[in-house]
Amino acid sequence: MLESLPESLTLSDAHSVAIIGAGLSGLACGQQLATQGVKVALFDKARGPGGRMSSKRRPSATLDLGAQAFTVRNQRFANKVAEWQAAGCVASWPTARYQASASGWQTHNDDQLRYTGAPRMSAVTRHLADTLNALPNASITLETHITTFDKTAAGWQLHDTRGSIHGPFDVVVITAPPPQAKALLAEWEPTLAAACEAKPQRGCWAGWVIFEEPLPPMAKVASAWHTVHTQHPVLRLASRNHTKPGREHQPESISLLAQLDWSDVHIESGSESVAQQLLAAFVSLLPDDVELPNVIELGAHRWRYAQPAQAGHQTYLYSTSGLALCGDSFKGSRVEDAWLSGDELGQALLGRSV
Repeated sequence: MLESLPESLTLSDAHSVAIIGAGLSGLACGQQLATQGVKVALFDKARGPGGRMSSKRRPSATLDLGAQAFTVRNQRFANKVAEWQAAGCVASWPTARYQASASGWQTHNDDQLRYTGAPRMSAVTRHLADTLNALPNASITLETHITTFDKTAAGWQLHDTRGSIHGPFDVVVITAPPPQAKALLAEWEPTLAAACEAKPQRGCWAGWVIFEEPLPPMAKVASAWHTVHTQHPVLRLASRNHTKPGREHQPESISLLAQLDWSDVHIESGSESVAQQLLAAFVSLLPDDVELPNVIELGAHRWRYAQPAQAGHQTYLYSTSGLALCGDSFKGSRVEDAWLSGDELGQALLGRSV
């Protein structure tokens, strides 16, 4: 955790911060700082903000391939989710949950309320990005891959793959997974680099399938079932994207999240082979008399660094040289963990206690 900072390092509107990564933790940190007047610049190599909360748009459907839904346990996060609900970018889902095993499908209710982005998971991070972009002291630069940085008398300068230089900045926050963060930090902060080394990550394959027609009904299963958790050695979760709020008019589409152990073994496999195996695993869960409709599209996406191998206790890390780390990679893999990590780092940099 962050130790007490010298007063000269507590950020104010006289300071500037670069945040590498415009996922949920980076956006939360940026929002906390920018609303207090600190100059904030976020950089992301992707075409849009979101990280593992991003959505994949296909010609016929929009698919969530990372987080499918999230829960709320922390009161501050609950307050933030209430704001998102009021803004219309979050809604309750799923409510029709099942568990599939050798004995068939059973309803699966743990009495935990869950939420998803509306009309897609990326609506949450896009809402945060739009809020930041509306502030005069904040900016988000996309399709910009930061590869190195260096320290000058004026502060930290960031270098991207195009040869452009950004900065200088008083503080650089890195939200990338630990293996990627380590590569940036190794030359400048051995202690933080070692902390990244101590946080091994696990990968995960996520597949998708879009059907020409709705799935046929199954006996004793709600026709509009939302998700099914499974004990299958390949498939961990199947999620029906078209049942999510705001996507009712798109065709039947299912996200297929692989088991972590299986993903570890097949992390270097081809996406086409992985997609076929995930679909086969889903088919094996269906009753023999259920025949799938024709497939419009089938594919898979690899998350090489999906979540920490073990949950941790540190929400963020900070060096007095002006380098900091945050993200769900340090505490856990939940959406709430990501938001809390960025929000709490932002408050700490402002000299506040949570």
